[in-house]
Amino acid sequence: MSSTSRRIPLIDLSHYRSGTPTERARFVHTFGEGLREFGFVSMVGHGIDDGLIRRTYADVEKLFQLPDDVKTRYAVPELAGQRGYTGFGKEHAKDRKVGDLKEFWHVGRELPAGHRYLPHYGANVWPSEVPTFREHTMALFRELDGAAKMMLQALAEFFDVPRPTFSDMATDGNSVLRLIHYPPLRERFIPGGVRAAEHEDINLITLLCEGTASGLELLTRDGEWLPVDTLRGQIVVDSGDMLSRVTNEIIPATTHRVVNPRSSEEDTVRYSLPFFCHPSSDCVLKPLPCTETPDNPARHAPITAGDFLHQRLRENGLLK
Repeated sequence: MSSTSRRIPLIDLSHYRSGTPTERARFVHTFGEGLREFGFVSMVGHGIDDGLIRRTYADVEKLFQLPDDVKTRYAVPELAGQRGYTGFGKEHAKDRKVGDLKEFWHVGRELPAGHRYLPHYGANVWPSEVPTFREHTMALFRELDGAAKMMLQALAEFFDVPRPTFSDMATDGNSVLRLIHYPPLRERFIPGGVRAAEHEDINLITLLCEGTASGLELLTRDGEWLPVDTLRGQIVVDSGDMLSRVTNEIIPATTHRVVNPRSSEEDTVRYSLPFFCHPSSDCVLKPLPCTETPDNPARHAPITAGDFLHQRLRENGLLK
């Protein structure tokens, strides 16, 4: 089957949340097999309010229209871009030196004073110039966080392990909602740069609200680039390096990219809202016993999620 005719599976989270036993079983199977084959699925029935996504995108547009000197005041270099603003071209894909053609803002989990993870995660910063920004982004964070944990429970059923196996890893995890602005290339360009060069996500799973323009592609097991539509009402879900490690690479961390516009007509602004579901920083990433077999021995040494994150942030140019 050619890459032009292939599509990632479409699943309905409501079938898992409140469906019949048959619908739940079908969801678990399709979700797990979709991640195993593609590392990607599309999801409907997720319960995320469309109006909230629209309101958040409106705030994101206002945010990135602010002057660069204003946005830069919200950069938090000591957190390696994990909270607040990261400027255009600052992040690059692993094994690349040219920065990606984007700027972004991270909103993370709000923790109470004295929480043991607060020194590791840091505190959010909020742009006073966009008064509703905190309200909308945190509401969207909470909804995506809940959907991600439900999907992780379904994935545990796929592996026939206790339902909280993966979702417990993400309890109080260092998850982030990334708000991305890709400006038109005629306005800003770095020679050799790509909107998002080919890479794998760092985390457990990513939930990607529909983008405002096309460009997302994944690399199939056959070595072909497959366009991934992020349609209104759908959320694209993909698996990251941390999930690949704990499943002993049964679930891949699929390489993907956001390509540059191919024509002047396509050279428009693009906004995107991925939610990166992370474990807690002291969670040890090691293969589940059920994933280790004589034919598939443990492929990686154990490492904490915090140490692995810092390793990847150094590779991406955000941590020196």
